[in-house]
Amino acid sequence: MIWAERTWSELPGDLANASHSAILPVGATEQHGPHLGTGMDFVLADRLCQKVAERTGVPMLPALPYGCSIGHSRRWPGTIALQPITLITIVKEIGDWAYHSGVRRLFIVNSHVTNAAPLRCALEMLRAEHDDMMVAVINTATVSERVRAAHFADADDWHANAAETALMLAAAPEIVRPDLIASSDDPDRTGGLVFAHPVNRTSANGVTGKPSLATVDQGRELFAWMIEDLAAIIERGKSEKPPLDNSYFGGP
Repeated sequence: MIWAERTWSELPGDLANASHSAILPVGATEQHGPHLGTGMDFVLADRLCQKVAERTGVPMLPALPYGCSIGHSRRWPGTIALQPITLITIVKEIGDWAYHSGVRRLFIVNSHVTNAAPLRCALEMLRAEHDDMMVAVINTATVSERVRAAHFADADDWHANAAETALMLAAAPEIVRPDLIASSDDPDRTGGLVFAHPVNRTSANGVTGKPSLATVDQGRELFAWMIEDLAAIIERGKSEKPPLDNSYFGGP
């Protein structure tokens, strides 16, 4: 169920059949080491959410291909980053317009780690303005414990690592450079640090982790887990109600 493929006359029925829910994939365009294309994050968000939209019947809004990637620095070409306030504003305005189209349950599916804080801010703003709208921010790498374990297996501060490389080998092989995978490993240098340093000061090549460990079969399994586990969360959310029915704006 792809929002952009539906007409204005079809969407009200689509939303009614999906408990007035919609999925917003949010990714990034940024360097992913020498072996992965810069679109890795938004390609993952887009393809994952398409599968989940098919499974759940929840319309998927067009994926956002840019995110808060300023921590990747300008050392490597290819990163196109938004400031946090810009991402907050974009997602808030998308949410406003989705609300006026009939969306009352918005699932923001995020595939880039440092989008999390701006997306949480957008969530706060949307629910403060629209009393009957519920908003969730779901991070793809931690959608379940098994998915989280796979992502963190080779690094705590992972990026373009075994999990991400395996996912792209399975879901988007056109953005992978297989001949460079074996030589792209770079260790996690962030253990014990007090400060959050930008990637130019923690990685030699833009990678953190061991992409050399990635296989297509691992990627297929991980992608299947992500589809299954995200779909389960969205199905639960389609029927969730607030614990109490009190107005945000006060009163009895």
